[in-house]
Amino acid sequence: MVFPALETERLVLTALSAADEADVFNLFSHPAVVEYYDVEAFYQRSQAANLINLFKSRYDEQQGIRWAIRLKVTGHLIGTCGFNSWSSKMRNAVIGYELHPEYWRQGYTVEAVAAIIAAGFAGALACGTLHRIQADTIPGNTASESVLRRLGFKEEGLRRECGYWKNRFHDLKCYGLLSPEFAALQTQTF
Repeated sequence: MVFPALETERLVLTALSAADEADVFNLFSHPAVVEYYDVEAFYQRSQAANLINLFKSRYDEQQGIRWAIRLKVTGHLIGTCGFNSWSSKMRNAVIGYELHPEYWRQGYTVEAVAAIIAAGFAGALACGTLHRIQADTIPGNTASESVLRRLGFKEEGLRRECGYWKNRFHDLKCYGLLSPEFAALQTQTF
């Protein structure tokens, strides 16, 4: 199955490859990037190679998909985004994303995530046509919550101490977006 590349006004979303190892390491070794993640900041480049291989195997096994977020002008990798998991039977998916801090607050995350959401709701991915897309945030991650709200996601509730990483329990806020809600927003510009 051919990996679906996506294009936006300023970005190209493509498959990650071994050539991206240094950029992925640079991204995930930054403490601010992984502050709310269930991983510690990377300290060895081999961790980036392992993550790229994990993303590739999840796509090969049709369990999810992760794109490299690249600047259209230079091709430079500035982050990743994708569906961490999906269910063709239930027609839903869970998204995730991160961007290098150098590119924060410039609208890149909204632009990239809008593209993958549109592809998921349009049936342009191997998971088929999605009806619901979900995202989870840790309370306090206001930047991520802002991205989700801007894209039309609705806060659906708090799952108390639902996650455990970095030696402690974490509450998770659940956000959801339905296909008809996203379609109604298509007249707006993100």
